[in-house]
Amino acid sequence: VLNLTREFMGFPRQLGQHTGGFVITRGKLFNLCPILNARMENRTCIEWNKDDIDALGFLKIDVLGLGMLTCIRKAFDLAKQHYGLDLTLANIPQDDPAVYEMICHADTIGVFQIESRAQQSMLPRLKPKTFYDLVVEVAIVRPGPIQGDMVHPYLRRRNGLEPVEYPSKELEEILGRTLGVPLFQEQAMKIAIIAAGFTPAEADELRRSMATFKAKGMVQHFEKKLITGMLERGYKLEYAQRVFRQLEGFGSYGFPESHAASFALLVYVSSWLKCYYPDVFAGALLNSLPMGFYQPAQLVIDARNHGVVVKEADINYSFWDNSLEEKSGKYCILRLGFRQIKGLRM
Repeated sequence: VLNLTREFMGFPRQLGQHTGGFVITRGKLFNLCPILNARMENRTCIEWNKDDIDALGFLKIDVLGLGMLTCIRKAFDLAKQHYGLDLTLANIPQDDPAVYEMICHADTIGVFQIESRAQQSMLPRLKPKTFYDLVVEVAIVRPGPIQGDMVHPYLRRRNGLEPVEYPSKELEEILGRTLGVPLFQEQAMKIAIIAAGFTPAEADELRRSMATFKAKGMVQHFEKKLITGMLERGYKLEYAQRVFRQLEGFGSYGFPESHAASFALLVYVSSWLKCYYPDVFAGALLNSLPMGFYQPAQLVIDARNHGVVVKEADINYSFWDNSLEEKSGKYCILRLGFRQIKGLRM
């Protein structure tokens, strides 16, 4: 029984549809691989998983839809219509202290990426004050850094409770911005090349092994080579083992720095909108649901807590979407639309 059980280790538990994986081929898919009908109308899926597709040389790309992009676009439209603002992702005022103060107080209901309970509990401890702090915030509350024991060392060093030390000048150049703690996949690749003697191709294999949701154990393939390479270059065994444990954590879910930076931009823009135009932000957010962690009622309560007058849906005044009316005090009145009434459909 034990032998049979071991053979099941690593097998898929159930079927699941990839969130945004697309395969691009020259010919028709049904001539190249088995396909099946998905639950969604007019949607088909490949019966193989992404690792099989990659092994067979198919071109697979991830096209993930972000509801917050829709929300921000709608917010920009409302801001132009009611406040005469011509906003874009590029011209939102940067490094605004009021925005970061709001973030540090975890006043982030509806804000992209940092609205979850886990993120809200981290914000007062990390205390983001700059854009790169948001990059770190996005990346650090992930299974990879948590399982790799990177979170607490980073927080202790950031708050001055632990000295920041680097075993070599080369590693200081790699890990300086993250206080000696590897938080991103790019850092892991550079450590492997500079501190352990990996070739760029081997470092890329390491990156692939750290890709999200890979089967457990793939990073361990590099353990001996990484530790041996670091020992040969004068690093202590304890430090080499700690580095490997941290990199091993990326096998669960580690972020590329470029990915975290792109997300951090949306974090800041959505925070700025919530901070200065909560009426616009709430209206756009409600018009972009379903997305995020919160129900419409919670978003309405939060808007009222920020000084927005919210009026119920009215056959004489409401549209299908939530809309903004004349100002009541500092902000426009948010009129709920018919889309908020349960049971109504367009």
